[in-house]
Amino acid sequence: MSPLKRTFLLFCCLVLACVIFYIYSQNRLEKIIIQIYKCDVGEEAQDTITALQGNKTFIISPYYDNRSGNQVRVLGIVHHTEVKALYCYFCCDGMKLYSVKATIDLHIDRFDFPFGLADIICNVPSYCEASHIHLAESPYVNVTLLPRFEIRNRKRTPFSANFSVCLSTMYGNFSNALQFIQTMEMYKLLGAQRVTVYYINCSDLVKEILDYYSNEGTMEVVPWPIHKYLRPSNSWYHKRGDNSDIGYYGQMTTLNDCIYKNMYRSKYVLLNDLDEIILPFEHQMWDSMMEKLEQEHPDVGAFLFESHNFPQSAVTDGIFPNVSSWKDVPGFNLLNHVHREPDRPNVFNARKMIVNPRKIIQTSVHSILKNLGKTLNVPLKIALVHHCRVPHQPHLKVSQLISDRTIWRYHVSLISNVNRVLDQISSQRKAKT
Repeated sequence: MSPLKRTFLLFCCLVLACVIFYIYSQNRLEKIIIQIYKCDVGEEAQDTITALQGNKTFIISPYYDNRSGNQVRVLGIVHHTEVKALYCYFCCDGMKLYSVKATIDLHIDRFDFPFGLADIICNVPSYCEASHIHLAESPYVNVTLLPRFEIRNRKRTPFSANFSVCLSTMYGNFSNALQFIQTMEMYKLLGAQRVTVYYINCSDLVKEILDYYSNEGTMEVVPWPIHKYLRPSNSWYHKRGDNSDIGYYGQMTTLNDCIYKNMYRSKYVLLNDLDEIILPFEHQMWDSMMEKLEQEHPDVGAFLFESHNFPQSAVTDGIFPNVSSWKDVPGFNLLNHVHREPDRPNVFNARKMIVNPRKIIQTSVHSILKNLGKTLNVPLKIALVHHCRVPHQPHLKVSQLISDRTIWRYHVSLISNVNRVLDQISSQRKAKT
């Protein structure tokens, strides 16, 4: 063999060795198999929020997601600069523990707060049907010391609801009891079978209302102890000198978690605040409205509705029977607020959504960040978001507002249902004493 051929052969062998070493090192980094007996160990996480060691990563929940690969998508709150790497540990067949390096996809709507929601993407090892997962910042840890998280959404069952409503966090000792009951009953009249609220705190009466709807089976109350782990802001954006860790009580996290929680148990999910109702004009209920919208726009996965403000300062005393007891209930009466503010020049009307959760990857409050379908701005003639709150334009007189009594179409059923709820809560309170 000539020296030239010998040199070329040696060069080829060297290149091959480098490639083999690179592949081996990458595989070892990305997927380390540790043989142990009965690897499904560690205490199962029970809280809504679980801190990892170092308190820079907080795990909400892992969800199996095979829409773009065999993956587990872990929703977590992370520090945007201090969390460099995370590893997912899968226990497969009860005998093999796999360590897989995760991809950290920080949501873009962090609004300059140090902490924000991230999708922690873990590729599931081949032929692995793990039911739980551990997470850590290192590929070499003693998993018996780590919390164990159940992987949700592995089992698919028929929908248990057509419409599920996801409410933003309930905070600030929320006490608007009458409007809250009316809103819940309006949701039910419009077609909701389930309402999920992420609970921080509220008044004693509102807590009784939450318990009532929970016992009825309509409401799912998720504890949201964000104060235990971080300093939440009551603003959506970071202000100069603000030492808060995360914006608006972690609202982005709760909305995304609610979508994944309902992904395979509800046909549609509504993303609302506590004082908002998506109110149809052309239809009586959401189902007929959505049937028409989907027929006309089959490629749309998120339907966005304009929010319009019904100021609490504009009061119209409607003459309705059987509402005398309402005067003793704290809060605002929606039936007395039937004037909405006109559009403000050069001001964007925020939107809220009805989505097909199986087409949503990441959501913000007023828009979809990542999805598998298109979005549609639904025309105002079809529906609006009825938002009864403090005025945006307090200088306007009632004569300058737009009369909109759409909610009065439901007044007979609404009054009857609200009275039933108030009577039953009163009876339960008397029974306890």
